[in-house]
Amino acid sequence: MPMSRAEIVTESGARLMNRLCKHWAHKLEVEQGEEESRVAFEDGSCVMRVEPGKLLVAIEALDETVLDRLEGVVDSHLQRMAGDEELAIVWEN
Repeated sequence: MPMSRAEIVTESGARLMNRLCKHWAHKLEVEQGEEESRVAFEDGSCVMRVEPGKLLVAIEALDETVLDRLEGVVDSHLQRMAGDEELAIVWEN
């Protein structure tokens, strides 16, 4: 399964992760923790981990096409949850 990772510099990692999990919990399977959470999509998954000064995000998908799509979905949702904070999200495969 292809995987992609991003290390996002932010002091709001816990807040972003919690908001995103609450947003997706209405329609997806979400395992939410204090420092790490997992979201299960139909064709992949996303794991988020809070560390001092950053949010680590890993996406695993069925194939490259799905991986690209999920990167876009997670990216756009994180940007929306961040509000005025500008997030630099660079995916590494």
